Amino acid sequence: MGFLLGAYLADAIGRKWTFLISYVPIGDTGLLLLGIPLNASILMKFAPMGPFMTELYPTNIRGTGQGFCYNAGRAIGSVFMTAIGFATAVMPLGTAIALFSTLAHALMIIMLLVLPETRGRTIASLEAEAPGAPAYRPAAVARS
Repeated sequence: MGFLLGAYLADAIGRKWTFLISYVPIGDTGLLLLGIPLNASILMKFAPMGPFMTELYPTNIRGTGQGFCYNAGRAIGSVFMTAIGFATAVMPLGTAIALFSTLAHALMIIMLLVLPETRGRTIASLEAEAPGAPAYRPAAVARS
């Protein structure tokens, strides 16, 4: 349900706003009352992830750019897990988890605010924005 909600929201309100909505904090009572919608909101960030990262890059580097985004995120996440372990030497485990979880969410929100919205963006506009890329010409024009 979350994947479907995320896919429809990404098209309706944009990918960045879909990501941001999925990070809205909910307390214990809210979690009890909104368990299914919360799970949906957690899962809704995965549906627009592929298209969002794909649409950030022009065609000639699209695969590399998307792969970098996925793997850099995973690498940063693994560093946070290790940092939690080291932080437990000076603070309780729960505090360390809360600290690095908050830091990870803040980093994600900051990155989303910095990145461009890709909803409605055409591939031609990406090609025109690429540094050093030739001007985009549709195939019919290029053959004539």
